[in-house]
Amino acid sequence: MKVIFLEDVRGKGKRGEIKNVPAGYAQNFLIKRGKAKAATKQAISQLKGQQRAEAKRAEEELAEAKQVKKQIEADDTVVTIKSKAGTDGRLFGSVPSKQIAQALEKQYQITVDKRKIELPEPIRALGYRNVPVKLYGDVAAKIRVHITAQ
Repeated sequence: MKVIFLEDVRGKGKRGEIKNVPAGYAQNFLIKRGKAKAATKQAISQLKGQQRAEAKRAEEELAEAKQVKKQIEADDTVVTIKSKAGTDGRLFGSVPSKQIAQALEKQYQITVDKRKIELPEPIRALGYRNVPVKLYGDVAAKIRVHITAQ
């Protein structure tokens, strides 16, 4: 019996796949538990429509990520953060990725999720830093951050 998997089933198939499985297994386990549905012509055409919509949405997200990358890596985009510091250039506290994301949005109206900012450890010294940001899939950018004394 041909079925369309609605979710991943280990060892049998992934979401969106159309596969032949034994009729008893399909009726008594997959369809009964909502893990798959029968592969009728209508269901197959609906699946293809969903796949086209997902591909279009992914393409739009990729284009948006490339646009944001262009804005972030522009020469005049330097995120400036003021923080209290000692005389030796070390900060009292640190600058985490959340603070960088907030400053980027406040100064340049560019919204980046703090979890996408790949900061191995918070910044603890004054000066310039290049902070990597993973925007979408293989699209990555570097935010230039300038930490100044308050």
